[in-house]
Amino acid sequence: MRWIHAAGRGLLVLVVVLTGYVAAGAQAGEPPAGGRGPLTLATAGDLTGYLGPLLEGWNRAHPGERVTLVELPDSADETRAQMATDLRDGDRSRFDVLNIDVNWTSEFAAAGWIRPLPRDRFPLKTFLQPVVDTATYDGQLYAVPYVTNAGLLLYRKDVLAKEGVEPPRTWAELARYAKTIAPKYGLDGYAGQFLPYEGLTVNAAEAVYSAGGSILGDEGERVTVDSAAAREGIGYLARGVREGWIPRQALTYKEEESKQAFQDGRLLFLRNWPYAYVGASGPGSKVAGEVGAVPLPGPDGPGTSVLGGSNLAVSAHARHPDSAARLIAYLTSEHVQRQVLTRGALPPVRADLYADPELVRRFPYLPTLRQSVLAAEPRPKSPRYDQVSLVVQAVVHDAMAGRQTPEAAVRRLARELALISNR
Repeated sequence: MRWIHAAGRGLLVLVVVLTGYVAAGAQAGEPPAGGRGPLTLATAGDLTGYLGPLLEGWNRAHPGERVTLVELPDSADETRAQMATDLRDGDRSRFDVLNIDVNWTSEFAAAGWIRPLPRDRFPLKTFLQPVVDTATYDGQLYAVPYVTNAGLLLYRKDVLAKEGVEPPRTWAELARYAKTIAPKYGLDGYAGQFLPYEGLTVNAAEAVYSAGGSILGDEGERVTVDSAAAREGIGYLARGVREGWIPRQALTYKEEESKQAFQDGRLLFLRNWPYAYVGASGPGSKVAGEVGAVPLPGPDGPGTSVLGGSNLAVSAHARHPDSAARLIAYLTSEHVQRQVLTRGALPPVRADLYADPELVRRFPYLPTLRQSVLAAEPRPKSPRYDQVSLVVQAVVHDAMAGRQTPEAAVRRLARELALISNR
């Protein structure tokens, strides 16, 4: 199963297909009598194979609510399209529980595709609190956080040690090291995910947020991007390409391509999700044992990451909503969340796991990741998030490619987002 948090391809998508049906008029979030039964759970590619054993545990304990695993497309965009098409079918929908990218919650809730959930049924107080906000819309809980994520800056420990410098904390330090140190070792300076897809929306939002700006407000009804902070953030990315410390090849990178460049020993710095730390530290990596991780830099100190991950939601047309809620509670339990990390290398939502000494020894980036998650912000909330993301990708890529100045890009971004918000 291909899991990359946040953003873009690799999103794990769980879809529970239930075999009974809800009596007409049942209230959202209130399971009717007889709301339990067998489940079918669909997922996008599981690279680590961790989910099967988790479901075996559920099936042994719940023989009357057995889960059958099926797969959806590997691409997050294709998965979202299939889910949206199915959910529009209303009572004919096959999907009952969906593990959705965190930025889909508002869209799905506004469309009436998922039902509000009772907060007291899930252990929300045990979660890292910023992740709970990604599961809400218009003041109500519409999903339950399952996996979280935040961007980290990976760096070559061996190279920085030879130069006698600490990992960069500011954009100026990152740019200076990428321009002056990287070439001495035959390396490119810095890369993120800069192909025009969801990953670029994430990278752009992080740059704007780190500079103190925002993109949208009021659940997507107000455009806030036309600001000095946005010009500074997008200008930082565009300047990196223009000055050469971001290689032009990085304009074609998604998560996997950028991870491969780093673990092949071609980059000094990389912005990516924690899974890239695991891959770059593992067998077959040319930089294994030489990888460090720190929070993303900002203009004057640590910057702001975008929250990645996924949330579990129950379809508005779920036929066995009680089983759906029970499965969600199981998948967010402490025992299962521990396995999500140890078997799947995916960041859990349970806060106490980030301070577990055994887990920190095995996953040394956990304290840094916790710090990044607690300081992170969600992507812009909007009922039309798919359109918002497409606009951000296109405009920022033009700025980074030198086809438009950052100032013109921000003005264009404000105009096009206003058109979406006013529809």
